[in-house]
Amino acid sequence: MKWLGKRQSDNVEDRRSVSGGKVAVGGGIIGIIILLVNVFGGENAQFITPVLEQLQGNQTQTENSVPLSAEDKEMGDFVRVVLAYNEDIWTKIFAEHNMTYKAPKLVLFRESVSTECGGATSASGPFYCPADQKIYMDLAFFEELKSKFGAKGGDFAIAYVIAHEVGHHIQTLLGTSAKMRRDQEGLSQARANKLSVALELQADFYAGVWTHYNQKNLDPGDIEEALSAASAVGDDAIQSKMQGHVVPDSFTHGTSEQRMHWFKKGYTTGDIKQGNTFENM
Repeated sequence: MKWLGKRQSDNVEDRRSVSGGKVAVGGGIIGIIILLVNVFGGENAQFITPVLEQLQGNQTQTENSVPLSAEDKEMGDFVRVVLAYNEDIWTKIFAEHNMTYKAPKLVLFRESVSTECGGATSASGPFYCPADQKIYMDLAFFEELKSKFGAKGGDFAIAYVIAHEVGHHIQTLLGTSAKMRRDQEGLSQARANKLSVALELQADFYAGVWTHYNQKNLDPGDIEEALSAASAVGDDAIQSKMQGHVVPDSFTHGTSEQRMHWFKKGYTTGDIKQGNTFENM
């Protein structure tokens, strides 16, 4: 993606120079559980805290100073540009619909972070917290996306993830997230999960809409990078790799095919009115 020399957002909070280290038992299984529950966290971020409190009760928290390398700084600049692209495009789209866009903050961290939705670790994957309207991201996630889940990687995989989390912020601004939570009340777990899937797929759709309006900054292969990332984090792909079998009723984010479909629909249409992923759910 073309980004060098472009405007950088002021809404990035870089906490990577202060790293909270976990000294504990069972970190691996905790990471796997949280990853399964919360890859591309979205609204599920609010459920991280109870799990961590149960499984990490005996852990101690240490805080270390970690200097940023030249590569770290460059990645921070890239994230700021991607967020600025999102701000510019969504401000324009909202204005066209007689609405005002309020930009989210994006927090870069290492290892662990405190949020208004509770504490989280890097194993959570990138997520959006509706309580403080911030996106949280440990950039180490993208190496795992390639090494563990087979994504192609590339800078636009990161841009897609940021745009997906911004999509969750848009859902908060439009009231979609709050309505979904109300609709989930009293439902069976399987039925409630279907609504969670719809929310996640709509965030993918919004990421596609953003990409549609950002085409002037795309490089060849960027769309393939986004689709590869979307495919790698489909519920079916993750469950197949992590547990060897697939349980559709437990899906919370959608299959690889669904995630690619809704991203592509947003990208090809550029029309936010065509993102009703809740229909027939």
